[in-house]
Amino acid sequence: MSIGIIGAGEIGKAFAKQVVKAGYEVLLSNSRGPESLAPLVAKLGGKSKAVTAREAAAADIVLIALPWKHLKEAVSDLPEWNGRIVIDAMNPIITPEFIVADLGGKTSSEVVSELVPGARVVKGFNTLTPAVLGSDPRAAGGRRVIFISGDDAAAKAEVTRINDKIGFATVDLGGLADGGKLHQFPGGPLPTLNLIKLS
Repeated sequence: MSIGIIGAGEIGKAFAKQVVKAGYEVLLSNSRGPESLAPLVAKLGGKSKAVTAREAAAADIVLIALPWKHLKEAVSDLPEWNGRIVIDAMNPIITPEFIVADLGGKTSSEVVSELVPGARVVKGFNTLTPAVLGSDPRAAGGRRVIFISGDDAAAKAEVTRINDKIGFATVDLGGLADGGKLHQFPGGPLPTLNLIKLS
């Protein structure tokens, strides 16, 4: 299975580190082009590769971890999704001003879902700091918790399998509307919580 990553910021890099270590083929992209990612890919090793955003978007599963203000433009020229899974790891904050985006009463993942028609969107990997997300998922006799939400049960099951292979524990919060509110930042009660599920 290939995992594409659109956005090589701190969250994208932390996630890439985990999925490379778990043995996945990882296609990493950013707005500056594959050449700019050569040092990161060399450091990640494994089956990681620097590619264009279009190539990353053609992977079996795609994680999007972009600054919110660049999202719409970045996904406007990507291949058809055709039922593939998109993991939304973003929070609706406009930086550097740190302004909360106007979502029109929707959760951020509902907005993402509208921008990637045909994809099965799963919210996840947005609540831990990059340092914690990139650290050993096994700690204190248990496994670090990743919260997910989504409207497609099979897509959530696939993301749960990835978490299991990495070493994370998954807590399913339900659909994008209700569950998304719980782990959306800002506003939800779950962001920044570093919880451990004991074995």
